[in-house]
Amino acid sequence: MSFFASGQNDARAPHALDEFDDFERGLLPVMRHFILSFTTPTTQAWQHAYSVAIEKWGQDQGLNLAHLVFKVIKATLHCRADGLAFNDPLSVEDRLEITCDERALLKMLHHMRRDETPAARDAVGQVTGGYPDAHLVQAGLTLASRFPTSGECQGQPSRRPVLRVVQ
Repeated sequence: MSFFASGQNDARAPHALDEFDDFERGLLPVMRHFILSFTTPTTQAWQHAYSVAIEKWGQDQGLNLAHLVFKVIKATLHCRADGLAFNDPLSVEDRLEITCDERALLKMLHHMRRDETPAARDAVGQVTGGYPDAHLVQAGLTLASRFPTSGECQGQPSRRPVLRVVQ
């Protein structure tokens, strides 16, 4: 079942997730929960977004990543008067299908993470409807720089030193 952040949107066509890597596919439920939290604040779905990210990437990276995804979604909704089409984050049936808007957001991050500037610019235009929003670009590039495709951050738990009590 597709939802809309506001207004009507005809971007309901599902697309395969094959063009995205595991990291990017992992962002999808986090994105959906944040979009739902903006659409229906009483659901407090933002809490699920943080929980999903922590479960997948560990506490340090999960919290950081969820916060960066939140900034991307917030910036996107700020420049999209018609809202975003998205699938229910808790739907088992819709788990592997994405709307055109979800796909556009993932493509934007996909190209930014690979430093493919022309494709990323086109993807930003697709997400915003042609408006090159500086806040969205900054939020996307911040996420991309902290979680590049070649980095060790990709789906790995944090490798920072951990303090332990020795007796």
